[in-house]
Amino acid sequence: MPQKTPPPATGAPVAPRSAARRLVREIADFVFASVCAGCGAAGTALCASCEAELAPRVLRPRSDVVPLRAGLAFDGVAASVLRAVKEDGQTSLIRTLRPALAAAVDDLCAGASAPRRIDVVVPVPTTRAAFRRRGYRVPEILARGTGIPLLRALSSARRVRDQRGLGARERRINLAGGLIASRAGGGASALIVDDVITTGATCAEAARALGAAGFTVVGAVAVAATLRRG
Repeated sequence: MPQKTPPPATGAPVAPRSAARRLVREIADFVFASVCAGCGAAGTALCASCEAELAPRVLRPRSDVVPLRAGLAFDGVAASVLRAVKEDGQTSLIRTLRPALAAAVDDLCAGASAPRRIDVVVPVPTTRAAFRRRGYRVPEILARGTGIPLLRALSSARRVRDQRGLGARERRINLAGGLIASRAGGGASALIVDDVITTGATCAEAARALGAAGFTVVGAVAVAATLRRG
């Protein structure tokens, strides 16, 4: 007797709708290339002039908790491209941001008195609301591009207020105890990865949570950092 084709196994992974939507957006971005994310010029997702503006210029934001590095200032083209990635779903533009993140990692390691060994990169967790809205986690995508083993070791311990509009002190208070490590570090050296450093409060809280779980935090890097005035 001919054998029947077995039914698909239950529990087999199914691509979420958010992934399908993201694929459609990326195809549309590639095919139609409506306007440049940096300057608005028609005909390309990012023109050559704007891509040149993303050449790394490493910043070293001050922090008393953890060494910080960013590949660019969160301004001009860099800010526009990051907003296009985060809010408009143009994830194909992430490739243009990876050199800035790589430069931040290199600068952090080169600035140490002894060579820094990095066992894992740990992305800052994305809030559930942001993940539902976007369908992807920007820090995680960036972290995967470093070539260092990725470890999802952080999660939210409680709900926190929206950080927009909060000053540095308010952000520290808002985030205090807001993250928890879901894995034991066992002394592994960890590098924190985020997309944007604003005041450094998120990276400081991530470093606290990882340190409490037994990780050795070597620093935190991001594509861009806001320029502090004064």
